[in-house]
Amino acid sequence: MIGKISGILDFRGPDHVLIDVRGVGYIVHVSDRTLAAMPAPGEGVALYTELVVREDLLQLFGFTTMIEKEWHRMLMTVQGVGAKAGMAILGALGAEGVARAISLGDARSIQAAPGVGPKIAQRVVLELKSKAPALMVMGGAAPARAAAVVEETPQEPAPRRKPSTRAAPPPAANHTGDALSALTNLGYQPSDAAQAVAQASGDNPQADAAALIRAALKLLAPRS
Repeated sequence: MIGKISGILDFRGPDHVLIDVRGVGYIVHVSDRTLAAMPAPGEGVALYTELVVREDLLQLFGFTTMIEKEWHRMLMTVQGVGAKAGMAILGALGAEGVARAISLGDARSIQAAPGVGPKIAQRVVLELKSKAPALMVMGGAAPARAAAVVEETPQEPAPRRKPSTRAAPPPAANHTGDALSALTNLGYQPSDAAQAVAQASGDNPQADAAALIRAALKLLAPRS
């Protein structure tokens, strides 16, 4: 199983990238959102990967964060959602958007992904709503982003470019995961806590964990 690839971005296609890892090129399929976050060709890049095996095909799918990869795996457990449909959903909403839509029972947002019809969207919400809280908690502990580490080899005639050092903002999934964990520790039911955190995050996407906890507690107050 290939769980992560780190190397030099060699080529950007419409739905995939080619990553050079010490002279071996790996084609990795990515979402529109991930493709937009890729650096320029020649720069260092790293992606968490999922190897999907079919009878006559092996495909690698890449993700910038581990929590995004886990959401993709969970989406594929839903009947009718394959690897590409899962990527389409993540590309349209992002990991945090998927968590929010499922927690709130918002099938319409899932349906906004290209190629996802209303029946599939409703099935995603119904089948994953009870599983979403655990994955949201995991988001608080998962690595924020795959780090590209590219070692230079003295035998190469020309040194490769160093990996991009552009800092990425902390993903909202970390904050929602921390908030959800805190609320469940306080005794709230995971489904209620997930719905409140998702609503609070939707109202204020820039909120940190503390702000999400305060807002979610206000939403949960009538239920306590």
